[in-house]
Amino acid sequence: MQRIRRISLLAIVIFLGACEGNFIPKPKGYNRIDLPEHEYQLSPDSLPYQFEFSKSAVLEPHRSSFGKNSWVDIKYFGLGGEIQVTYLPIKNGEKDLIGMINDAFKLTSKHQVKATGIERVEMNIDSLSSATIFRLEGEVPSQYQFFATDSTKNFLRGALYFTTSTKNDSLKPVIEFIAVDIMHMIETLDWQE
Repeated sequence: MQRIRRISLLAIVIFLGACEGNFIPKPKGYNRIDLPEHEYQLSPDSLPYQFEFSKSAVLEPHRSSFGKNSWVDIKYFGLGGEIQVTYLPIKNGEKDLIGMINDAFKLTSKHQVKATGIERVEMNIDSLSSATIFRLEGEVPSQYQFFATDSTKNFLRGALYFTTSTKNDSLKPVIEFIAVDIMHMIETLDWQE
């Protein structure tokens, strides 16, 4: 009888000793993301280009524009994302244009280390202008990049970034929401004379 008590007592001590004291609660679900309606406003006419951008975003001068007042950031404060837009005039014809396009491809290809896929879409904006859009899959810092040009005078490049450490699969609804806005920006792009 005492032997059974000792074995039972030993079993209880082992059972209680096996439990950890530091319990960490697990999250119960994904964060709720309330997305606004897609509504647009016109960018300022002081820039060498104009497009419609989201009313749920704010257009600000780019923080490191290196003296170029035509570089802007379109910030989605409530969603933690921003589209960095840079503009360069084409001064030396085809030589400049080829260099700018090559730079856009190089900047996109820097993400190949973490990208699980890069999809490229080319489109005509109007009879004079065209655009190339890159959609990057995986845990990349920039999920969308694009450039647009009229091939003679103007070159515009943009990239979407997020100021959060949240994984891209959790950000997917926000990424898709901003992707619609990027397409609208490109479709409404017009060069100022």
